Amino acid sequence: MVAMGLLYFGFNYLKGADVFANKRVFYAVYPRIDGLTVDNPVQINGFRIGRVTSADISMEMGGKIVIGFEITEDKINVPINSQAMISSVDLLGSKAIVMELGDATEMAQPGDTLVATIEEDLKTVVDRRIQPLEQKTKQLISSIDSAVTIVQAILNKDARESLSESFYSIKRAIRSLENTAFQFNEMVSSERDKVEKIFTNVESISENIRRNNSKINNVIDNLSDVTDSLAEANIATTINNANKAIRDITFVIQKVNSGQGTVGELVNNDTLYNNLEQATLELDKLLEDIRVNPKRYVHFSIFGKKDKDKPEKKPR
Repeated sequence: MVAMGLLYFGFNYLKGADVFANKRVFYAVYPRIDGLTVDNPVQINGFRIGRVTSADISMEMGGKIVIGFEITEDKINVPINSQAMISSVDLLGSKAIVMELGDATEMAQPGDTLVATIEEDLKTVVDRRIQPLEQKTKQLISSIDSAVTIVQAILNKDARESLSESFYSIKRAIRSLENTAFQFNEMVSSERDKVEKIFTNVESISENIRRNNSKINNVIDNLSDVTDSLAEANIATTINNANKAIRDITFVIQKVNSGQGTVGELVNNDTLYNNLEQATLELDKLLEDIRVNPKRYVHFSIFGKKDKDKPEKKPR
């Protein structure tokens, strides 16, 4: 009996089962188990809390696999919405059930079936990562083929000659640019004093503008007032009146040139001019005679009465 008891405890110890632990058995149903076997560990955050106890196929469920596993850690409370995920625990593909505890307040009881999930295997992950790379590789190969075709079309005899001529032209252009740059440097070196004076003058002008900024602003304000006044003035009416006055003056000048009216007669008729000139000469003679012999035309007395004793002289 002792030997049989030792054999039982030793066998369970080798399987990783704790005979004296408080065991809680739960179940999960998977469409596949990807190599999960009995006695594989049950872990939380890499810490072993139990083992897989059974694996049975259920034809009633369409060939799904019912996995039974036990949790031996009394400190672990399993919420009812926890997930039992089949996951790889090393690079060799060893499987384990990794518990992802839920946030429900109700706890799962021994014998309950938990939510079953399966972690993607390495092949699936690699295929998913490689698929976009494969598409890009195909596109790159297609682009390379197109580029090779274009290069082959370019590198024919005529194209090579054209490229040679183009490279020669580019070489000459570069040399011309070098010569131009050299000449420009020499010109700048020779005219450095003048350039410095120009910059000095520009700086002086800018300084004067800065000092007279207020005056410039006043001038601009005055110009603005003038433009506003011109805008408010009725320039169109003024121009129309000026045009009318010019037309009237033109009409008058035309009448004068045609001899109409007094001014036209005066300008165009020599007889009237000669008569006016003769009358002017006669008037001058009359005025001169009045100046020389005023008594012939004006009679006055200093005392305000005539001398009655002297007889009046008759005019000649």
